[in-house]
Formats: sequence, C-alpha cells, structure tokens
Amino acid sequence: MKVNTQSVNFNADKKLIDFVQKRMDKLDLFYDKIIQSDVYLKVENTSDKENKIFEARVKVPGDSFVVKKQCKTFEEGADMAVSSLERQLKKRKEKLRAHI
Repeated sequence: MKVNTQSVNFNADKKLIDFVQKRMDKLDLFYDKIIQSDVYLKVENTSDKENKIFEARVKVPGDSFVVKKQCKTFEEGADMAVSSLERQLKKRKEKLRAHI
C-alpha cells in the first residue's frame, strides 16, 4: 500500500518515514481493499512534552477513517493510531460480512 506522508513544520528523516510505512502496511493484513492512506506528522509549538501529532486518513470503498493521536514521539503515535485503525477496519469487515 502506498502511504502519502507529509511532515508539517519540520523535515522528517528517512527512518521515520520508513517506520510509518511499515506500520501502515500492517493494515493490509486486516482489510485488503484499502484505496489510499495519508499520514500527517505535525509538531506543535508548545512547551508540553506531548507536542507530536500523528494523523492518519485511510480510504476504503465507500468510507474513510481518520485517527489523530498526540504523543511524545511519532513512533508512539503511529503505534497507537495503527492499532485504532486496525479495530475500525476489523469492525467494518465484520459489518460487510453480516450483509452478505
């Protein structure tokens, strides 16, 4: 799956982009009809330690899922967001199976 990653207010290094790609690729295991996924990595200018925002938008036929997590690191945000998306995709798959 192609993941469009955009970093806002900073330049993301290759290691972080590869990490995000790897985490998002795991979603293919749970739902194989993912059309597109967009990831936005943002840094807020606050003194708060949890100033990293990880936002993911996953498009599937007929619907799209958006998850936004704010954490200390982008890696932690990616893990939390992917597990949340995983639950949502599983739920959607179960709903589709119930209608068949």
